[in-house]
Amino acid sequence: MDSYKLKPSFIHPKYWLAWLGIFILFLTSLLPYSTLNRLGKLLGRIAIPFAKSRYDTARRNIELCFPELTPEQIDKKVKANFEHTGIALLEMGMAWFWPAWRVRGLLNIRGLEHLQQASRQDKGIILLGAHFLTLEMGGRAAGLFHPSYAVYRKNSNEVLDYWFYRGRMRENKGMLDRKDFKSMLRVLKTGQTLWYAPDHDYGRHKSSVFAPFFNVEKANTISGTSTLARVKNCVVIPVFLKRLPNNKGYELVFYEALNDFPSNDLILDTTRTNQQIERMIKECDEQYMWLHRRFKTRPEGEPSFYNMQ
Repeated sequence: MDSYKLKPSFIHPKYWLAWLGIFILFLTSLLPYSTLNRLGKLLGRIAIPFAKSRYDTARRNIELCFPELTPEQIDKKVKANFEHTGIALLEMGMAWFWPAWRVRGLLNIRGLEHLQQASRQDKGIILLGAHFLTLEMGGRAAGLFHPSYAVYRKNSNEVLDYWFYRGRMRENKGMLDRKDFKSMLRVLKTGQTLWYAPDHDYGRHKSSVFAPFFNVEKANTISGTSTLARVKNCVVIPVFLKRLPNNKGYELVFYEALNDFPSNDLILDTTRTNQQIERMIKECDEQYMWLHRRFKTRPEGEPSFYNMQ
């Protein structure tokens, strides 16, 4: 915890730009929600000409996952994805600075009974998440109803890392480094809840396998959900937060717990978790983090999907 206290070194000029950004996020968080959404969409549209490589990555990912779409339909989805990315930037200020009553006022819940059922049985719970653009608000929203531990990746900028940690701890119990597998197991063994998102491609790793994801037959995927779920009496419940249209706020969605999970087949288990994430994405595909090179790691001898960049 000592590393997440304000330090005298944070006043160094190399952090001034980060502090300026945080101050701007605080100021924008004071605006009405509808205004924040309009500003976010505008930011996303303005960013498109300056982020060609990201645009191309998002376009390629959507093209691979939804081959039935026309080029025009893909471009429309990518532009909407950039708009939601702009909203996500301003949402960080909302997640970090809004009081709990203001978050609750924009929140609808679906499927909470699945989480409540597992909680009554005193089981360790894995909240199977994914990298949606609502990630920051999602952490606060879920924590309001069920405080948990979450897995995260440290930011290289110490000031930003402090604020990400502080913001995500507003309603939750703790943040665990994604490499700290022992602490994750400890949380589950003591009957607590862990938020875990296995949907990013972190390269070849001892815990990654190739499993289908949408139309990509071999997508490099972290298999940790299956390993973590082997803890006795552990249950896996998919969860995500989606923005509702017309400035109506958010819906926090809990799906039913995975049945007969895990199995003895690691690839089968990873395929199942991918299918659950696909199901979530299909509800609001324009809000998924398509700007990440989801399929950058290919099996030996297979060409890159991103050679056009």
